[in-house]
Amino acid sequence: MTRSTTPRRILARTLGVVTAMTVALTAAPLVDTAQAYGAASGTLSFSGDPGEPISGGQSYEYTAGAVQMFDVQASSNQNVLDVAIDVEEGTLWRLIVAAPDGQKLTEGTTYTGTKQWPYAQPEDPELVFGGNVNGTEKWCSTSSGSFTIQHIAFGPYGYVRELDATFEQYCNGSTVPVRGAVHAVMPEPPVELAMGMNVDPEGTVDGPDGRITVGGTVTCNKPTSVWIVGHVFQIQKKETPSATYDTTVACTPGAPVPWSVSLTSGEPGTSFQPGTATMRSRARADDRDYPVTADTGQQESTITLSKS
Repeated sequence: MTRSTTPRRILARTLGVVTAMTVALTAAPLVDTAQAYGAASGTLSFSGDPGEPISGGQSYEYTAGAVQMFDVQASSNQNVLDVAIDVEEGTLWRLIVAAPDGQKLTEGTTYTGTKQWPYAQPEDPELVFGGNVNGTEKWCSTSSGSFTIQHIAFGPYGYVRELDATFEQYCNGSTVPVRGAVHAVMPEPPVELAMGMNVDPEGTVDGPDGRITVGGTVTCNKPTSVWIVGHVFQIQKKETPSATYDTTVACTPGAPVPWSVSLTSGEPGTSFQPGTATMRSRARADDRDYPVTADTGQQESTITLSKS
């Protein structure tokens, strides 16, 4: 079950306030995206003539492996691309490009007439390039320009496998552009989360309050936190004791991970007894790498409660 897609312009709004919150450069991820991963190899280079406000008329080139962070990610709908470079303490750069609303970034396409929020309309492509150098913020209030996606290869949910792109940005009405290029090859994409849950057919009941202990196991193909919710009830001659529960299990791959809960009836004047009961359970887990939630759906099981 995938989560709903959030409009990409939320990202542009985030970048619109970065000038006031430089920390957001490294803290604000794309919405509905595969998690950012460091490039296996890549470069970001850019330059501008004297008077260009972002580059300051200088040339720069940064290489993955020689900087603290060289992350690339895209939205799950392949509409927005985000490249974040953390060079060293106090020196950060970020490039964000987006196709018009409803369109995927397409290899071999040049997107002209870019704007940035709040001036960009749904039919406009977007380009934002800027950063922070030793405490000096370098961002545009307004900009125009273009970018070309020379090559792009996607994996699951917008995971970027390979990227070659160029860009040209005119900042705050300047007639002198900053021009740059980014190239990246990413690690192989992580596997998608596969998760399952089983309920033990046997449970125990003990004590004068009819406390029961029931449980089962969960499985997963990569570490995740599994949230289990459920309802237990027992139809007796004169009453129907029942209880609800929720618990969280730290699942690791390799072997089934047990879970259990102890419950008393939530119905006044009732208690569980030895015999058969019904469990309705459901498990969910967020994929740590992709914007998706694995869900077992509701499972109904008949269990046997015995005295412990």
